[in-house]
Amino acid sequence: EVQLVESGGGLVQTGESLRLSCVVSGFTFDDYAIGWFRQAPGQEREGVSCISEADDGSTYYADSVRGRFTISTDFLKKTVYLLMNSLKPEDTADYFCAALYDTDPWTVSYWGQGTRVTVSS
Repeated sequence: EVQLVESGGGLVQTGESLRLSCVVSGFTFDDYAIGWFRQAPGQEREGVSCISEADDGSTYYADSVRGRFTISTDFLKKTVYLLMNSLKPEDTADYFCAALYDTDPWTVSYWGQGTRVTVSS
């Protein structure tokens, strides 16, 4: 059974950091790329970052987070992390990880349940 379980969300102040975790099971990182998405209240879900270990660990970042967020993989723990630095109030959203069948364009096969990030000003 494929599962993706996010954790690490919370309430922080502007400028602080959080690290989100996405623990996967039921597949390997060669099978799917892993993407992080976010959805703010009243807005559409948007792609934030992704990593493809099948493509030599290639990464992608949305313009809004490039330079502040870092995605990485821990193979032993079967976990993909999203380290978020210099957080801003506009980063407030529910964050979801997903198994991507394709990255051009992003094609989601499985979703996690999400974790909430709130950045206060």
